Amino acid sequence: MSMLSTIPADARLYLKPTWTVPTPVGLPDGTAARMGNGLIWFQAYELTALDGRQRIARTIIPVADFATVIDGLPDALTERASRLAANISAPRQPLVLGDRTIRFDAPQVMAILNITPDSFSDGGRHMDDPQAAADAGFAMAAAGAALIDVGGESTRPKAQKLWEGDEVKRVVPVIERLAASGVAMSIDTRKATVMEAALAAGAAVVNDVSALAHDPRSLEVVARAGCPVILMHAPCAGDDPHDNPGGYGDVVADVHDHLEARIAACLAAGIAHDRIMIDPGLGFGKSLTDNLALVNGLAAFHGLGVPLLFAGSRKRLIGALSNEAPASERLGGSVALAFRAAQLGAQMVRVHDVRESVQALHLWRGLADAGLSQI
Repeated sequence: MSMLSTIPADARLYLKPTWTVPTPVGLPDGTAARMGNGLIWFQAYELTALDGRQRIARTIIPVADFATVIDGLPDALTERASRLAANISAPRQPLVLGDRTIRFDAPQVMAILNITPDSFSDGGRHMDDPQAAADAGFAMAAAGAALIDVGGESTRPKAQKLWEGDEVKRVVPVIERLAASGVAMSIDTRKATVMEAALAAGAAVVNDVSALAHDPRSLEVVARAGCPVILMHAPCAGDDPHDNPGGYGDVVADVHDHLEARIAACLAAGIAHDRIMIDPGLGFGKSLTDNLALVNGLAAFHGLGVPLLFAGSRKRLIGALSNEAPASERLGGSVALAFRAAQLGAQMVRVHDVRESVQALHLWRGLADAGLSQI
């Protein structure tokens, strides 16, 4: 009797593409699958099944055997496994932002532009001078960032809550200046009023750490605007997105479930599937062990079938593994995480250090292209 035949029909089931290869050329037909429309091919799926919080199965299934093997699952799980596999290989639609299109056949860079006094890494750098902040955004775009993520409220642990009117006053003058020069921007906010003001000022994407769950109006605002939205995982949709007294069972599965539910909520609210991206929320209410598991399990989130944003820049896990290096001294770890995310198929990385990250992804692209040309 196979391990899969003992899995109950109500189990939680996940797939992660693995056994990557530089090129499918020369391999027997049907032995490799493509991850989205990018430059990564793989030869197996790692299937994980959970009963509640308990893992009851983890096995590797070669791509060539996948259809036959999952036939041994209960019907509902066979259907889910097939859907996850289809999502993993489905083309990721580009972000169409007016006359600007951001394609996902290779990973892109999102640049962080915080207009805050207290963000964990760069708080205060661009406060009280909208033109200086906009100039920083121009420099990020010139360095190769496809999208500038403008934020006016810190989401570090225990950060003070900011009134939405003050948040609007921080971000709108900067967005207006950048928009006048054709720079593509996202607005990093949890508040519907700020979303509306930022979109009216020229932002084109909403990036919400609460996955549109913090403000009851945000789903309606995004649906009405028809703009792309980035849904990030945080364990709490309240004032402190890091609040997580219950912890996780399997952090990859728990985050996957949460984002799957938020995608469903967006679709039900009228937000188009090709307007949705996801971010597993590295560092938000997660321990070092959780964060490392999320990085190692990143490819599993391709099962959600939408573009994947990875945001590891200068985060606490780098310092934790680097003799408590402060945020300003985490460049090496940030670039390493961005490169690793690209290896695992992330369509976009969110970074503070744009020039260095763009250079790292150019190297990744060169290696991938060279791999594809192997005979």
